[in-house]
Amino acid sequence: MPTISFAGAHTALVTPFRDGVIDEAALTSLIEFQIQAGISGIIPVGTTGESPTLSHEEHRRVIEVAIAAANKRILVIAGTGSNATSEAVQLTIEAEKLGADAALLVAPYYNKPSAEGLYRHFKSVADAVSIPIVLYSIPGRCGIEIPVSVVARLAADCPNIVAIKEAGGSVERVNQLRAALPTSFEILSGDDSLTLPFMAAGAVGVISVASNIIPSDVQNLVQSFLGGDTAKSLAIQQRYYPLFRDLFLEPNPVPIKTALAQKGVCAEDVRLPLCEMSSSNRDTLINTLQSVGIL
Repeated sequence: MPTISFAGAHTALVTPFRDGVIDEAALTSLIEFQIQAGISGIIPVGTTGESPTLSHEEHRRVIEVAIAAANKRILVIAGTGSNATSEAVQLTIEAEKLGADAALLVAPYYNKPSAEGLYRHFKSVADAVSIPIVLYSIPGRCGIEIPVSVVARLAADCPNIVAIKEAGGSVERVNQLRAALPTSFEILSGDDSLTLPFMAAGAVGVISVASNIIPSDVQNLVQSFLGGDTAKSLAIQQRYYPLFRDLFLEPNPVPIKTALAQKGVCAEDVRLPLCEMSSSNRDTLINTLQSVGIL
């Protein structure tokens, strides 16, 4: 298994749509923008990529386009999670065959498995592939979190489960994870606004929504902290906090697609049951984009 460090900033890519289909040209252009800005990695078809409403073939195609566009210049961490273990295994095997550097596996949602069921789910995926796996705990969307004890057990039993994206909103949980895991196991923030406090507790970076539109700034925030310049990282955090906040005025990825459309990067199109922002929230977001200097 290749040794990979996930320290840095990684972008949870939107999946651009136009007239109901994936806009591959816009996706490729977005990825090139990320690379030129110095981002560490990209995550196609995660939550921000609207994976729940992509068909299996669309899911595969977005990963394929991302790998081709990245052309080994940055990490490609494919979103391959599912609430069905067999599907998660299949998607992760396909991502490995396509050439993904790693896979991001969200906790099974809706069926609410026990701790033992969660362990067996992730171990089944890990046993089926050799690429590194990043666990993804986001209880607000899944209804459960991956218990610290399960993360520790997986880290001990599965050599290719090497990191976790932590999106539970709790610095205390990051402290618990750091205390329970080997130093080689990496923690990534799953919330832009919590990147600095999470890194202060031992995280090594972020999987970011905001970096779709400000990749160099998010990377600078992370790298400044890693390099010991906490004052610089704090200044970036404070400058962009209003953006980090307002990108979640409505369910992700609706606001970030709205923001990207303002810059001409892609259309605002999302798939039902997601829909466009309310006019009042849209106005708030645009005002924030202007106030932080993006527009």
